[in-house]
Formats: sequence, structure tokens, C-alpha cells
Amino acid sequence: MSRLSPLIFKAYDIRAIYPQELNETKIVPIIKAIYKFFLGKLRKDKFQIVVSADMRISSPILFKTAKDTLLQLGADIIDIGVVSTPTFYFAVWHYGYDAGIQITASHNPKEYNGLKFVINSPKGLIKIGKSTGMEDIKKMSMQDVEVDCRRKGKVTKKEGVLKDEVDYAIKMVGNPKIRKFKIVADPGNAMGGTYVDALFKRTPGTLIKMNFELDGNFPAHQPDPLQFSTLKDLQKRVIEEHADLGLAPDGDGDRLFFIDEKGQIIQASLITAIVAWELLKRHRDETILFDIRNILTVKRIVEENGGRPVITKVGHAYITEELTKTGGVFAGEGSGHYFFRDTGNAESPIPVILTVLKVLSESKKTLSEIVDKIRRSYESREINFEITNAQRLLDLIKDKYKNGNLSELDGVSVTFPDWRFNIRASNTEPLLRLNVEAYKKPTMERKKEELISLIKSFLQQ
Repeated sequence: MSRLSPLIFKAYDIRAIYPQELNETKIVPIIKAIYKFFLGKLRKDKFQIVVSADMRISSPILFKTAKDTLLQLGADIIDIGVVSTPTFYFAVWHYGYDAGIQITASHNPKEYNGLKFVINSPKGLIKIGKSTGMEDIKKMSMQDVEVDCRRKGKVTKKEGVLKDEVDYAIKMVGNPKIRKFKIVADPGNAMGGTYVDALFKRTPGTLIKMNFELDGNFPAHQPDPLQFSTLKDLQKRVIEEHADLGLAPDGDGDRLFFIDEKGQIIQASLITAIVAWELLKRHRDETILFDIRNILTVKRIVEENGGRPVITKVGHAYITEELTKTGGVFAGEGSGHYFFRDTGNAESPIPVILTVLKVLSESKKTLSEIVDKIRRSYESREINFEITNAQRLLDLIKDKYKNGNLSELDGVSVTFPDWRFNIRASNTEPLLRLNVEAYKKPTMERKKEELISLIKSFLQQ
């Protein structure tokens, strides 16, 4: 067997190019390592592992190989088939299974595939990432560890998970009375379309579908709503159809972006603020978490409504970990991940959609009007810079803005009375990512250009 590359073991999951870096041979030592890790953490010989996959071209063979390997190791497998990552998380948490493995490469291009894996616990799901065991799994995978087979494994098919997920989300949001909306959705031929379709079979109104057929070749566009160029057709269609809003999930469905009735992309922090605002009506004094990139609007909304704000590092595995530690009711991340305590601290886009629709129904306002009401600050888009000597630049920036309030929770954040910024290294790419926000838009624009100019002059040295 050719050697595994250590570079495929990422901060939050495993992602690799198929078949060069990951294939039906190379996945075997990874599955063995994950199973041995589960054995060590769960401390019991008999436990149930949920196994599922996305719609990528390489997923069927990797899915089959993963199941075959687990069976040989003596695992009891719960096969839930082809589902989104949130549906996978829901299955592990809601039914009380012990652990789970999802074959997926999230929003990455079609040549990629990978794995996400979790352990269940009384306080919520534990996503296995850099801080929770990924290094152990990498080491065992590279060594191709052997696992003692103590019993014969079996496979049980589990049907109806998506229906249960929708039912549970409707109950979570309080069985809301939703008005008839016209909604356009573009999942990019990927998994988010499964739960959007299932939800709107239970919700009044009209769903206009774009690119809903599951196709791992992604013929329309890469399913990555953070690349705003992929949203142009959706934005245009929302305007053409005079729709109330648009929905753009990512490849495995664990991220979600909203388009308002004017065709404008809504920053994820503003959706976090809307959901927090609504949740705190029923959960006063609860903790709401949000990542360090953009905090001004969410923090004020949480404080104004009697909640306790907590700022986290960027990264879905980190945020799930922090939710477990704090017991928070909800968390939102700037890249469109939304997490609920009631779903095991994992991403769950369905209650986010329902909450936004509930707010629109009760207020009888448009989404852009709700956003204007909730907004307390103005944000730049995330600006990325390719850089090799990141630490030198970060040191320069810390010195330049030393009069501000410095945080190094994740990268460098500096806060002044009327504005702030965060600049941090990506966990997945060789990039520095800059976010700037201020209470007044002209201040944000001015400070954004100031920082861009400083960074570009550094890069030209």
C-alpha cells in the first residue's frame, strides 16, 4: 500500500484528492485508526457507529469500503445512506448512537473526498479535530495499526432520518405558523437540497428549485457559498421571481447563506443575530456563542436581549467543543455554520430557516427590513491574502495598532471604541483572512482600506 500523506489530516476533518491521496485502499488504515480511537474513548466492546455519505462520484466505493472494513473489525453499523452532514449529526445525537463516520469533502471541488467523524456524549457530540484526537488518528493511520477483532459485526439500515429531523426542527422552533412565502434555493447539485426539499414539503408557500439533482460533478458550480460568485444566478433568480428570499447551502449542507428579497447576500453574523434575538425571547439569560471575526452586532443584540455573549475561535469543531463546555443554547459562525444545543451542539440549518421564516411571518416585514432593524454595525467582506511569512506581518500589525485592545484568541484582533478588526491564518488554506467592522459604515470602509494598504505594502517588500 502506498503511504498516506499526513497533509490530508486537517484541523476539522480529513480531506484529500481522489484517487491519488484517498481511495478504496488508502481509506482502510484510516477506518481502522478511527475505530481503534472509538474503542479507546468509548471503553466498551459493543457500540453502534452511524455510517453515511454524500453524493460525490467517489463516495459509493469509499462508503462500501468503510462499511466492509468496520464489519471485519466487528463493528455494529447503522447505515443511514446518502445524507447531508447535518442529517448525519442528527442521527448520531437524536437516536443515541455511540459514534459516526460521514464520507464527505464538504464544499471542496469534485475531485476531493474525505471523512468527518464524531463521538456522542451526554453533553453533545464531540467532533474529532485537531484538539480532540485528530493527531492520534493521523499517527495510527500512518502506522496502519491493527485492531483485535473480538466479535462479528453487523449492518442495520435506518430509514426515515430526514423526516425525523424535520419533525424535530419544527418542534424545536415551537411549531411556528409560517406564512406562504416564495423561496428560491440553489444547493449546487449537492446535499443541502435534500433537507430544503424535505422542509418545504411541510411548509406553506412555493419553493423554486435550482440545481437540486444530486450530481457529484457539480455541473452548475462548486457548492461553496463563501465564493460569492457562485451565488450570482441565485441572486438574479430571487429578483426575477419576486421571491421573499433565497437559500444557498454548501456541498455537504452544514453551511447556509441567505439572500434577501433585493438579491443581497446577508452576512452570516446577521443571521446569527436574528436567531439569537428570537431564541432569547424563550431562553433569557442563556449563552450565545459566535466566532471572533465579526462580533459587534451579535454581541449587542445578545446583551440587549438578556443573553450572555461568548466569543470563540473560528472552526466548526472548536465551536461545538465550546458549546459543550459552556452549555450555550446556540452558536453562529461567520462562514454560515449554525449550531444548537438541542441538536447535540452540531450544525442544524433547518431550525435556522424556520426561525427566519417565523420572524418574517410574525413581523410581516421583508428580510432586508429585519436585517436593517437588527444591524448594529457594518462589516467588510472577508478579504484574503496569500502569504508565506504570516507571523512577521501579524507582528507588524500588532505594533501598528498597539493602542487598541488586543486579543490573540484566534489570530490578531484589535478593538477600538468605534471599530475593530481580526486577521488570522486560515485553518485549511495558505491564506491570511481579514475582517473589519465598525459602528458606522464610513469608518469601516476607511479602516478597511487602511489595513489593505498596509498589508499590500508589506507583501511588496
